Amino acid sequence: MSGNPLDHGVSESVHDAGLAARLPAELSIVVPTFNESRNVPLLVEALRNALGDTRWEVVFVDDNSPDGTADRARALALEDPRVRVVHRFDRRGLASACVEGILATASPYVAVMDGDMQHDEKILLAMLARIRRGDVDLVVGSRYVEGGGMGDWNKRRIAMSQIATALANKLTKTAISDPMSGFFMLTREAFMGSLPGLSSVGFKILLDIAASSPTPMRVAEVPFTFRTRQHGESKLDGLVLWEYLELLLDKTFGHVIPIRFVSFALVGGSGVVVHFLVLTIVLQVLLAMFGTTAETRWFAIAQGVATLVATSSNFFLNNILTYSDQRLKGASLWWGWLTFNIVCGVGLFANVGIARWLYQRHNYLVLSALAGIAVTTVWNYSMSSIFTWRKRR
Repeated sequence: MSGNPLDHGVSESVHDAGLAARLPAELSIVVPTFNESRNVPLLVEALRNALGDTRWEVVFVDDNSPDGTADRARALALEDPRVRVVHRFDRRGLASACVEGILATASPYVAVMDGDMQHDEKILLAMLARIRRGDVDLVVGSRYVEGGGMGDWNKRRIAMSQIATALANKLTKTAISDPMSGFFMLTREAFMGSLPGLSSVGFKILLDIAASSPTPMRVAEVPFTFRTRQHGESKLDGLVLWEYLELLLDKTFGHVIPIRFVSFALVGGSGVVVHFLVLTIVLQVLLAMFGTTAETRWFAIAQGVATLVATSSNFFLNNILTYSDQRLKGASLWWGWLTFNIVCGVGLFANVGIARWLYQRHNYLVLSALAGIAVTTVWNYSMSSIFTWRKRR
């Protein structure tokens, strides 16, 4: 019997490859996944072919994918000790998945890449060779340096990426040609230095790490061409731009105002527009149908309809945008809608009461109205966080 404790329970293929002898890993590759069950075995095989004798491991961080991604990765882990799984339940978010994956490793170098086969694993050796030299903290797989490319992206998507890149470089004050890249490698020391300031907002973890570093990072870039997705659907949807703006705002103002509150307030601002639009339309329809004899009554009805529609609009937008990581679904969605309306109803009384009190004493119309709005916004945010989008076990 072998004296190596890693030999017990490991398949013959593992013995033949001598995997146990190459542990512990020098490089950990963290791959956040959601519904990537068909891509997981393809990526593991691609890493085996690309990394050769390098001491590496891959950590799949899966957000409880309904397609069984975590189970597929676990099956591979039983055959290859270089494959590991972090299975998250009732938590979502690409950035936070990357952070948890990195913290679950011990290797001196850590890489992050997507699980959809769009990142070229063959450049990992070049990235590792570059960071081993010790004069850089971060090596970025870049689509914008010579030799790199955007693959089959359309012109509009490329233009949006370039604008986002320009904004990101203003924030990080670090010369990175592709700060929106999700493919990079860094030293553990660099990551741990950024860790206390990480926002873990949205999906651009590279931007978050670079912007959170206490000192400007020393950066090198390796070109790669973005490939076509092998299986599954792209995770890039309408939320991406919102989450990117959230991250920029958080890095700019997050130490003063919680970014979730900023998002909540912005959604509330959209609700004001919805309210007046619906009020105008409904009032005009009622007046056209029934005349102006009871205009006050029709206004009250239109105001009630506008309030309900605006509050509902705020609820659904907040559920998608502000609380995307705690998004309500099914029966919880409608219960959340009810509690949100109750919370906002109480907030409305507080708004009117405070505004009226100030107006009676100082007669400042705008100041009184703004004070009422401010108190209502804080109330609605605080109470809805407790009763509507409260953290559930």
